Amino acid sequence: MIYHLLSGFTDGPLNVARYATFRAGAALLTALVLCWIFGRPLIDWLRLKQGRGQPIRQDGPQTHLTKAGTPTMGGVMILGALTISTLLWANLAQPYVWLVLFVTLGFGAIGFWDDFLKVSKRNPKGASGKLRLGAGFAIALIAALWAVWLEPEPLRWRLAVPVFKDVLINLGWFFIPFAMCVIVGTANAVNFTDGLDGLAIVPAMIAGSAYAAIAYFVGHSVFSTYLQVHYVPGVGELTVFFAALAGAGLGFLWYNAPPAMVFMGDTGSLSLGGGLGAAAVATKHEIVLLIVGGLFVVETLSVIIQVASFKLTGKRVFRMAPIHHHFEQKGWKEPTIVIRFWIISGVLALLGLATLKLR
Repeated sequence: MIYHLLSGFTDGPLNVARYATFRAGAALLTALVLCWIFGRPLIDWLRLKQGRGQPIRQDGPQTHLTKAGTPTMGGVMILGALTISTLLWANLAQPYVWLVLFVTLGFGAIGFWDDFLKVSKRNPKGASGKLRLGAGFAIALIAALWAVWLEPEPLRWRLAVPVFKDVLINLGWFFIPFAMCVIVGTANAVNFTDGLDGLAIVPAMIAGSAYAAIAYFVGHSVFSTYLQVHYVPGVGELTVFFAALAGAGLGFLWYNAPPAMVFMGDTGSLSLGGGLGAAAVATKHEIVLLIVGGLFVVETLSVIIQVASFKLTGKRVFRMAPIHHHFEQKGWKEPTIVIRFWIISGVLALLGLATLKLR
């Protein structure tokens, strides 16, 4: 909105609004301030409405029982600040902004529905897994078709391979289910990671910041040529979206730092993961997401391995899954697990960004 209001000023200090880098910084600060202003009133309102807060799983780590009464649905804070900041500072004429916002808010709605059922029915299971997946795949189908329609002809239906600058694999119509799996898989992977105070939000911010850089380079004709990555016109505007996500994430972390005053819930984790997956599809960097979001991948694999092993052999590989609970059961303190996972996430994001230069 502000971009369009100031777009006519081509001279003077207001000219800076034309640059995505300036607007990204403004979006970050706007989202952060919004969380600081409205975060505490929202938490108080959630605590009033939810009473006993998020139900705690009885079969989970016993240390989590001390968190009883903490309100959930804090993802509303993230989504509100992220959406308002993006609408204020992004170039809304670029459809990629609307695509990623659509996926983010769509998965946020699924998460909100799940959180509401958990709180209202006092059942940590929430909504049916099949219904959640069905709704997620429906949103992802629309997003995948939308992304294909927006892509320039040389990239349409194709999968770009990192490091190999000229390799494009033509998947044909199979690209649609592939893109759907990327979006839904990332959403649920972030959801699996959200189990400790601050554990999911910081890796999501780190991965989002990496994709802010990727979107900027891929959407800039000069940088994409220099780095020899595939140019996607208009996708650079996602830099503003991810800057807003970083600001909203920092604002949420202010209240989610141990001991958490509020949990993001599925409202936050599903929406953040969905947005990351959609951005990976939009920027043609789906495979790089396996590296940048490697922490989320490991968390998901730990659940798959645990379930498969127990069903096939009756034995568990980990003391508890996802893997962060395994380390809890081994006696690691929660802050130790969280900070070490943050470090791992940061290293993986740097490795993912390195693929831009390794050609």
